[in-house]
Amino acid sequence: MGEVNLHGEWSSPFSYRVIWALKLKAIEFEYIEEDLSNKSPLLLQYNPIYKKIPVLVHGGKPISESMIILEYIEETWPKNPLLLPSDSFERAMARFWIKFSEEKGPTIWKIFVTSGEEQEKVKNESLEILRTIEEKGLGEKKFFGGENIDLLDLAFGWMPYWLGVIEEILGLKLLEADKFPRLHAWIKNFKQVSIIKDNPPDRDRMLIHFSSLREKLLH
Repeated sequence: MGEVNLHGEWSSPFSYRVIWALKLKAIEFEYIEEDLSNKSPLLLQYNPIYKKIPVLVHGGKPISESMIILEYIEETWPKNPLLLPSDSFERAMARFWIKFSEEKGPTIWKIFVTSGEEQEKVKNESLEILRTIEEKGLGEKKFFGGENIDLLDLAFGWMPYWLGVIEEILGLKLLEADKFPRLHAWIKNFKQVSIIKDNPPDRDRMLIHFSSLREKLLH
């Protein structure tokens, strides 16, 4: 099927989406760590439009944007396991919530770069988004896709790790267990999937990195 390389960055949830998907599919790949302050000539060559990670290179052909990469992986290696439902309606619903994640996720991340009244406003907006995800997107299911992890879980995969880091740095709690019991259960289930458990981001390193980043962004 051709050589598979992934250009990513250690603190990026978008990189981890792809890492997890490749490992769930048991696809052999070479990971290439990028320094985003000094991007490699290969990254600039493979993604000349946005100049961002992640970039998947398969058989010499580059694919950019994490969710597009995930759909490419699913279409190229459709088995073991399926990451999108085989039923067309269920697949459409998964894509609907993936789009919701991509559109609304940045609002929640905005809390990281705000303070004071603006942060309080973003916090309230974020709680509404999380409530929608909890009640309408996840519901009573173990995973967003049902009994097994799928592409939609990977789309929301930044929450179990990155949101917790942001909460700790800011000294606030968005995902309180009593207010979001379903999402709390999902986070526990997500982290217990062997591929996820064996390939987590480095929390301690992220705390240092994102603390420093927040200071730079606010000063």
